Amino acid sequence: MIAFAIIGTSWIAEEFFLASRCTDLTLRSIYSRDAQRGQAFAAKLNQPNADIFTSIEALALCENIQAIYVASPNSCHAAQCEILLRHGKHVLCEKPITVTPQELANLQNLAQEKNLIFMEAIMYLHTPARELAKKALKSLGNITTAHFDFSQRSSRYDALLRGELPNIFNPALAAGAFNDLGIYCVYPAIDFFGMPEKITSAMHMLHTGADGAGAAILHYPSKLITLTWSKLGQSRGVSQIMGNDGTLTIESISQFQGIALGEQSLAAPLKKFEIMQYEAQAFCDYILGRASRVSYQEACKLALQVSKIMEQVRNSA
Repeated sequence: MIAFAIIGTSWIAEEFFLASRCTDLTLRSIYSRDAQRGQAFAAKLNQPNADIFTSIEALALCENIQAIYVASPNSCHAAQCEILLRHGKHVLCEKPITVTPQELANLQNLAQEKNLIFMEAIMYLHTPARELAKKALKSLGNITTAHFDFSQRSSRYDALLRGELPNIFNPALAAGAFNDLGIYCVYPAIDFFGMPEKITSAMHMLHTGADGAGAAILHYPSKLITLTWSKLGQSRGVSQIMGNDGTLTIESISQFQGIALGEQSLAAPLKKFEIMQYEAQAFCDYILGRASRVSYQEACKLALQVSKIMEQVRNSA
């Protein structure tokens, strides 16, 4: 078993814990800036024996911990991951793994130097649905158009309208709709079609300085891929990849669920923690040497490409 710690006490950290129970991971520690919050989270997970840390440095020095799942605010990722990697910890970090591609490249080099696993937590990347979709693309014929959308009205939007500043709309935390939702559209676009020749984009900026919604067009020699994202309204449509011989639809681009080729469903629905089990187990398999090192390197390469595209989308908006 791999002893691991969780940084963060949010709902996504809870979902990851549920996912970890069916893998080689065993929870030993929880980090929170507030000890009482960490203890409450441990109680919620029914893990009363988990050690509670309020210092990243102390957690990084803990010899009983081999790996860390990072679910802190986006702005904390790079600094926390660097400390953990320098102290010999394997790291699985929530998206976006870093704010800039340069930060990511530096940390990937550090992980390589120390022979450590450093992964971005993107659910679909390790699910069987991804390979089913890639196989289905071959039956679509000439693909000229695709549209990936993740528009979900934030539960914190009303608080913003009341004049509050929720974390998800706080640019100081590197938050906003693109980092939170748009990244799920960028990943399959680059995974399926590679790097574009040109990008055009626009964002609806909120008074806080964070984006609330946006759109981007990825230009390829023979196709246009459009991406849309929003935390201000709820989409009722689907993402789709269109070819002259058929269309692949995806109901949930973040979880990569509801995939259909025409009227034919390609994958049975899963609960979110079940989908997260795939990334958690992939993390374990890479650490334990049970998975191909080539597939790990490909995931690292894709993460860096996505980070570069996200920077270009921000800069062209």
